[in-house]
Amino acid sequence: MDYDRLSTVTRRLALEAGDTIMEIYNSDDFEVKAKSDASPVTAADEAADALISAGLAEAFPDVLIVTEEQAGTHTESAANFLIVDPLDGTKEFIKRRGEFTVNIAYVENGVPVRGVVYAPAKGRLFYTDASGQSVEETGGFAKDAAGPISPIKVTTPDNGALMVVASKSHRDQATDDYIAKYNTKDMTSAGSSLKFCLVAAGEADLYPRLGRTMEWDTAAADAVLRGAGGKMVRFDDHSDFTYGKPGYENPFFIAFAPGVELKPAS
Repeated sequence: MDYDRLSTVTRRLALEAGDTIMEIYNSDDFEVKAKSDASPVTAADEAADALISAGLAEAFPDVLIVTEEQAGTHTESAANFLIVDPLDGTKEFIKRRGEFTVNIAYVENGVPVRGVVYAPAKGRLFYTDASGQSVEETGGFAKDAAGPISPIKVTTPDNGALMVVASKSHRDQATDDYIAKYNTKDMTSAGSSLKFCLVAAGEADLYPRLGRTMEWDTAAADAVLRGAGGKMVRFDDHSDFTYGKPGYENPFFIAFAPGVELKPAS
């Protein structure tokens, strides 16, 4: 894979998809439909998916592309593939809470090695550069050239006073019970894949997820986390988290800054 080209193309497509999403987000009204699994989908999900899929297929015609909105057609598998969630946090989008993201990742042999996460309503853009270092870009987000970028890095955690981030729309008692095992100084909630980015940027130490997710929900932000020195493991046995699983379904997981003393699942 040409990582320079990959970084340029995925950044541009994420920004273009963000523009499309925001046009619908800022409209007076938009239709909300239910998918076969009862999860919501909007015109913004579908339009962003079409835009990103077409752009990736044109730029990387020989690479398998897996996207959330075309999940029912994904019968192929490959060691290396692109994986897309065009609008993660649809519930946040519908409630107009702003915490939704565009996510594009490239997976090599089970590991998300490059990714871009764009939160258009929040004006935050995170991605791995061509070298694999994670950065946050600020500025006007021009499509043809990157603006000011700052490398991001996970914090050095204090296990006596951890900052924990948890899901805003999918919080449950099991998650709260697990978080209670840690000594926390504060806890915050965030929507979509932004939770990973908060850990990657040193704004949180720990993000446990005890709920159903799919690989497209996590791959891009996991790449950003890894590129910032963070880790993601399975919740049950703390083993390495991998991609390209049958059906692209994830187990429960923990994303964290190395140095956090992980507690057992039970």
